[in-house]
Amino acid sequence: QVQLVESGGGLVQAGGSLRLSCAASGRTFGGYVMGWFRQAPGKERDLVARISWSGDITYVSDSMKGRFTISKDNAKNTVYLQIDSLKPEDTAVYYCAAARPYSGSYYYTRDYDYWGQGTQVTVSS
Repeated sequence: QVQLVESGGGLVQAGGSLRLSCAASGRTFGGYVMGWFRQAPGKERDLVARISWSGDITYVSDSMKGRFTISKDNAKNTVYLQIDSLKPEDTAVYYCAAARPYSGSYYYTRDYDYWGQGTQVTVSS
C-alpha cells in the first residue's frame, strides 16, 4: 500500500529555515505528481508546491515563491520542501500528497489520491 511519511517539522524562530521530507513507498510512482500542501488552524488546505515524479517540472504557488523550494531525490523516493526566511504566518501542518497521472490541475486537494499524516511547523516571532 502507498505510504507517504513526512518529517522535518518543528519549532523554529522567525527567519530560520526548515527542510521537510516526504518518503514515498508502496508502488512505482512513474508519472505521478507530488505536492506539498499546508493547513493552518481554521483555514483550508492550500497547495504550496508540486513536482513531477521525474523531477523536471516544478511549480510553486505565487504567494510562496522566493522562500519555498521543492526538490526530489529519485534514488531515495523522497520529496523535499525547503522553507527559508520562515515567518509566523507559515505556522501550519504541512502535508505531502501524491496524484496519479492525468488527475487534473494538480492544484486542488481533490486532485491528489494519497496523503501523508502531516508534519507540524511552528514559527515563533
